[in-house]
Amino acid sequence: MSDRIPIALQLYSVRDDCAGDLSLTLQAVAQMGYEGVEFAGYYDRTAQELRDMCDDLGLKVAGTHTGMDTLLGDELAKTVEFNQILGNPYLIVPGLSEEYRGSQQAWRDTAKLFNGIAEKIADQGMFTGYHNHTGEFEPLEGGLPWDTFGSNTRDDVVMQIDIGHALRAGADPVSYIERYPGRSKLVHIKEYSATNDKANVGEGDVPWDAVFHACETVGGTEWYIVEQETYAYPPIECAERCIDSLRKMGKIS
Repeated sequence: MSDRIPIALQLYSVRDDCAGDLSLTLQAVAQMGYEGVEFAGYYDRTAQELRDMCDDLGLKVAGTHTGMDTLLGDELAKTVEFNQILGNPYLIVPGLSEEYRGSQQAWRDTAKLFNGIAEKIADQGMFTGYHNHTGEFEPLEGGLPWDTFGSNTRDDVVMQIDIGHALRAGADPVSYIERYPGRSKLVHIKEYSATNDKANVGEGDVPWDAVFHACETVGGTEWYIVEQETYAYPPIECAERCIDSLRKMGKIS
């Protein structure tokens, strides 16, 4: 059906392969059936080179993970230009240093910063957002940073929820997708298992049916992005096992 959510791979999952031979790795990713990629680093290529590589393989760019410093001051215009060439509208910050997240006040200030960035780039068709680790779901001064961030940012600031990290922190990711409707435009499909820290997607404790239902009804999700950071097999094989699991779940033909 036409409204099926496409599946991308966060290239951090296969970063050593990418560093060794980016072209070959992207080819393998496309052959597995991934429809897009999310970059986390550019391997000394220009935006145009990366765009051409992806276009040749029919891969779309689902997003980029980019440091906070690339979105501040004069860097923002350069980052926007790079990503426009790449064909990517989503500038996602994958983590923050202590100054941005050390207290509830720091999180409120950080939210304000994201609002400012979002406002500056909105008319260029670009969006910014943030990707959680476990800390965003651990109590801080009586509140959860994910809620502080979510409730103090504009609706167009993407809350890129990482399913595995949320569960590892003891949070129910489904309830957060529902709490912030329309804001889970990019969702990190990462497994969590209480007994196997190298579980691939489909081998652990994540209630995937409930996750997918939330994404497809209220999340506003545009991409499912597989990320695997622990490896029972070579990383490229893990990436393949993950998409094979999603195929069995009916998420891709």
